[in-house]
Amino acid sequence: MKTTNKEHGILIDELVHLLNGGNAHADLPTALANLPANLRGAKPDKLPYSIWQLVEHIRIAQWDMLEFCKDGSHESPNWPDDYWPKETSPENDEAWTRSVKQIDIDRDEFIGLIKNGDLFEKIPHGDGQNILREVLQAADHNAYHIAEIIVIRRLLGAW
Repeated sequence: MKTTNKEHGILIDELVHLLNGGNAHADLPTALANLPANLRGAKPDKLPYSIWQLVEHIRIAQWDMLEFCKDGSHESPNWPDDYWPKETSPENDEAWTRSVKQIDIDRDEFIGLIKNGDLFEKIPHGDGQNILREVLQAADHNAYHIAEIIVIRRLLGAW
């Protein structure tokens, strides 16, 4: 199916909106707004991870999907161990800020790929993936874990 320039533009706009946390999904800045630093590493009873671990997991997974799209020699981390940090809290405020900022940088690079690349062309080093599929996967993955951040904040009384 061939799309028109107008349809292609609409699709790009919708993907950008989705990556930025649009429609029914909260975005990461909203989920993290006014989060007290002492709660970044808190783990509510019976939950396996903290907000910090979710933020880092989002960063690592999104980076991996982005690099897969760009680089045929990229080697993904080992699943699941290398996608989840062991430490429950960031080392310091700088580590927290760096992780959140990297998520934004990589998301913006994904947006550049969808604006300047062929969404439907198979990624040469993949097994059928294309940029559209990877972007949808990244947006879906991020939305899922951002919702978990909000649930944790609710359980901690910080939402």
